[in-house]
Amino acid sequence: MTVHDIAEGQRPNAYTEWDARTDLAALHRLYVHFAWTDLIYTHLTARVPGEPGHYLIKPDQLMMDEVTASNLIKVDFDGNLVAGDAAPNQAGHLIHTAVLAARPEITFTAHTHSRSGAAVSCLAEGILPLSQHANMVLPTVCYHDYQDVTSAEDECAALARDLGDKFLMVMKNHGLLACGRSVGECFYWLYYLEMACKIQMDVLASGREPVLVSDAIVDGLYCESGMPENEPSGARAWSSMIRMLDRKESDFRE
Repeated sequence: MTVHDIAEGQRPNAYTEWDARTDLAALHRLYVHFAWTDLIYTHLTARVPGEPGHYLIKPDQLMMDEVTASNLIKVDFDGNLVAGDAAPNQAGHLIHTAVLAARPEITFTAHTHSRSGAAVSCLAEGILPLSQHANMVLPTVCYHDYQDVTSAEDECAALARDLGDKFLMVMKNHGLLACGRSVGECFYWLYYLEMACKIQMDVLASGREPVLVSDAIVDGLYCESGMPENEPSGARAWSSMIRMLDRKESDFRE
């Protein structure tokens, strides 16, 4: 049993490092499935259960479809390799530890440079209340100005400050960032934000005048999800993602 079962009313006896490895490897494979990849770049991390100062990340040179539970590396928050045989990506290390250090309840973080996400990140208006996908997540979206995240640790402190208590971030002129208290929650936020960006770019490309949803309706949709005290109900979809991967490419568990 893994953490996604919590969303279905079950309580696991213990969520282990291997569970976290399996879930993080699965999330990498879903990047391929949903076309969120960018060569070997963009990164996903999981906090190691019982080891709050350690996290899991893929070796920098691996493609997303090469990631398995066993080849993920374990790193401490100072960037030192704890387990594995490859160094982490420095930008990935700085971005993700900024979130994990600032938000102890967060266990999974995911960053994308998808075409639609990057395109929306270049728009002054950011995410618009155009679609149900956008409206389900808009109240937890924040924004962060573009900086050199590959070397400036003070910039990552600013990233943590801009995130605050939100679960989604549009990194301007860069991409998207999602986090969650479980892998299912992290996936839910990222999926809806990515879909919102795709729909928004399609609508804007049509050249027709868009219809925007009112703030009152958007706030109501968000409140119905039970946030922030509970995971959004959509996090239950994670178990179906695992079943799909087991049918198609179960080697992520290796």
